[in-house]
Amino acid sequence: MKFFSLLSLILIITLSSCTTVRVASDYDKKANFNTYKSFAFYKPGIDKAEISDLDKKRILRAIESDMAAKGFTKSANPDVLVSIFTKTKENVNVYQNNFGYGGFGYGWGWNPWFWGAGYNNTVSRTTEGTLYIDLIDASKKELIWQGMGTSALTKKVDKKQEKMNEIVSAILEKYPPQVNY
Repeated sequence: MKFFSLLSLILIITLSSCTTVRVASDYDKKANFNTYKSFAFYKPGIDKAEISDLDKKRILRAIESDMAAKGFTKSANPDVLVSIFTKTKENVNVYQNNFGYGGFGYGWGWNPWFWGAGYNNTVSRTTEGTLYIDLIDASKKELIWQGMGTSALTKKVDKKQEKMNEIVSAILEKYPPQVNY
């Protein structure tokens, strides 16, 4: 019985660690999140995001969809303004695989490409993006909530919207914060 409990625990930990988006959030503890029902995009903030206009559209579509799923309506006179900010960085990983000395398995030996210890180096490059979603109280013009998600980005055009949806959903899963009023 203990074996199956341990196996179940390992499976749960493994599956929960498979998420590809690392998320964090912070909020104004004085804000009453129950009063916010409508939103609009904050164009000056969105215009400053240093990504392509197509990626901005993908992100905004994903935000609009998730906000609607949370019961928000898009409005010309909103309770909340939504802004975004992005950062990217390239990760370079070098993996050194020792396949034996001399390239033949064990010990020293002759290798037509290399004499001595055999190593096979692999280099991989990934672009990692961080998306910040800011929710601003429209009447006070104060930041009330910020969510951040970091994930490897895809270069496949047909997968970009899917990736943006995944990142935005992971971030907005943290909204509203669990606050006791």
